[in-house]
Amino acid sequence: MEVIQLNISGMKCGGCVQTVEKILQNSDGVENISVNLLTESAYFNLNNQKTNIEEILEDLRSNGFPSNIYSNDFSERVNKAELEKKTKWFDKWKKLNFAFILLILSGLGHLAEGGYINSSLLGSILFHALIATLALLFPGRQIIIKGFISFKDRRPDMDSLVALGVSSAYLTSILSLLFPSIGFPCFFNEPVMLLGFILLGRFLEDRAKYQTGSSIGELLELQPETALLVDKQNNQKEIRINNLKVGHIIQVLAGDRIPADCVVIDGNSLIDVSHITGEAKPIQAQTGDNLLNGSLNLNSTLKLKVIKVGSKTSLAKLVNLIESVQSQKPKIQRIADVIAGKFTYFVLITSIACFFFWWKIAFKIWPDLLNNTHSISFNTHHSLHNSLGSNAHTPLSLAIQLSIAVLVIACPCALGLATPTVITVASGKAAKKGVLFKGGDKIEIAAKIDTVIFDKTGTLTNGMPFVVDYRCSKDNEFLLKVSASLEQQSRHPISKALITESELKKLNLLKILKIETESGRGISGELEGIKGVVKVGSIDWLKDSGIKISKDADKIISAKDFKKNTIIGASIGDNLLGFILIGDLLREDSLASIKALKESKFNIHILSGDRKETVQELGKALNCSPEKLKWGLLPSEKLKNIEILKRRNCVAMVGDGINDAPALAASNLGIAVGSGTQIAKANADVVLMGNKLNGLHYALILAKKTINKIKQNLFWAFGYNLIAIPLAAGALFPKFGILLSPSIAALLMAISSITVVLNALSLK
Repeated sequence: MEVIQLNISGMKCGGCVQTVEKILQNSDGVENISVNLLTESAYFNLNNQKTNIEEILEDLRSNGFPSNIYSNDFSERVNKAELEKKTKWFDKWKKLNFAFILLILSGLGHLAEGGYINSSLLGSILFHALIATLALLFPGRQIIIKGFISFKDRRPDMDSLVALGVSSAYLTSILSLLFPSIGFPCFFNEPVMLLGFILLGRFLEDRAKYQTGSSIGELLELQPETALLVDKQNNQKEIRINNLKVGHIIQVLAGDRIPADCVVIDGNSLIDVSHITGEAKPIQAQTGDNLLNGSLNLNSTLKLKVIKVGSKTSLAKLVNLIESVQSQKPKIQRIADVIAGKFTYFVLITSIACFFFWWKIAFKIWPDLLNNTHSISFNTHHSLHNSLGSNAHTPLSLAIQLSIAVLVIACPCALGLATPTVITVASGKAAKKGVLFKGGDKIEIAAKIDTVIFDKTGTLTNGMPFVVDYRCSKDNEFLLKVSASLEQQSRHPISKALITESELKKLNLLKILKIETESGRGISGELEGIKGVVKVGSIDWLKDSGIKISKDADKIISAKDFKKNTIIGASIGDNLLGFILIGDLLREDSLASIKALKESKFNIHILSGDRKETVQELGKALNCSPEKLKWGLLPSEKLKNIEILKRRNCVAMVGDGINDAPALAASNLGIAVGSGTQIAKANADVVLMGNKLNGLHYALILAKKTINKIKQNLFWAFGYNLIAIPLAAGALFPKFGILLSPSIAALLMAISSITVVLNALSLK
């Protein structure tokens, strides 16, 4: 399947999200759709090559959602991002300024009506009608047009509610101006104030939304715009990044960032990779080392060869991964989006019900209702500019005004933003700490974790085993040569230790003729020049395979050796060649990480394929309970243990090797250490970048706080509407004589959305 990402404009609330999802669902060949309100993007899989993507884009445009395919050119995105941001902000800033100029003029008109300013023009009803008309035609035009188009297409959204409220207030005032005898109120100030507050709210909301996604912007800024190209004559030429090609030789000065994924061909320097992996300590780079795009060269000039450019670089993939994380919805967000999508219909029905209640029913219950009215409003009670409902003289007048107030105060925006804002902030903060969640749904699962299972080698240890000693062999070099030869096609950490040792001894390895791997136990095969099957693996596996191991051979390995080292054996045919002792150091932050998890009440288990003595020694060093240690496990046995723990717990598995991939996939949450293999990362839900475990505790605690923030936001969004809508509908009017002006309603609506976003930004 082809993965497509779209940039989508015009989405304002959860209802818009639902509409976009329905449009995509109705398109042929489109599957696995995820639409994000905050990042204004959509992800989906395209499994039909005959599907015309342009038709999908046109369908979205015709429904009021201009869209384009996300650029795969990373350098082009970097250049465009700032320009698009400036253009968008300037356009919104112009509209907001114009709206507030009209708002100020409307306010001066109030002062003129009240006799505070001596101006017949400012106090004229025609002047106020002109101000309201300008407000609708210019700053409010886009909102009103889009709102009515959405309403006509039977997909009403936030703009529809605003358009209906503003237009109703304006048309009522026009009718009152042209036909005074019908007794309608005249309040041209309301459309001006409504649009002013709504545009202000959206401007502040967008600014806060931009802050929630700032982590991606910071990553984009790591990409330099130019690079120093070095030709065959060693001449230097500055070129733009999008002209950089694989194989180019470039020079990076101290203080400059690496413009692509490169390999060092000359020089050595300290490199800051903190923005990429969360690793605070600079790394030492020298000839032959790979450097990541966006890393900072600290103290010396380097000559580099470009190996990956553009969208294929590590930085581009990191940005894409974070963006895809933000598009994957947790279950709680999918529920909120569905509710937000239906919410507009609920508001419209409530507004209509409110109208008929106050027009036909209310005055039969409370005949003297209009005698004692108090308004919550910015407005003075002048004959021409009354707050909605505050000085109504007839049931019809009151009904019209309160139904408009209901339309204006309702806020599906807060519902639509409640979850994605928090997910975006959380994924950004996690990325800065070198933690990558592969989806908002993974954050939701991480928040439920109560049990953490660790693999041993490469997870709690450094994953860089080394040969400690050789035992029970007449020819140690031959033992090492045979063992390393058979292991040269494996990526297991022990294989790397044997290969490294053979390189130090400058041994010429034998060619593999046949090889077979028994996962978690060992490797068997045939080597050129060796008669008989060669086996390299655990002692128990060799015994089970019929290899004769004498009692004298067992005695050569001491109890201390068993505790401190992993021991493997090698054999040819039925004869044992000898044992090799493999050591591995504990990660420097393993003890601190385990301690932090225990203090936060997580249950800790260690499942390892290593021997009992080694695992018990490790458990003692990490202060783990003996009953929570398991050893000598095959991959299938790890799976069985995980399934048992999952019956009563929500389980996270932390691993790094190929043997851990099934366990990572089987657990509730798979967590891969960044130094691990690609297959482990592919099967993991969370990746810890770099070689540190300290991001694990941070990730799990952040996930819990993230879900708490989402619940707070949803509680606020629902609570606001549950209180605000009845208040606008006049629930307090019969007993207390209190009514809510739509201008205040618009302000409260804006505040509700801003509050949700600011609450997300407060995540720590």
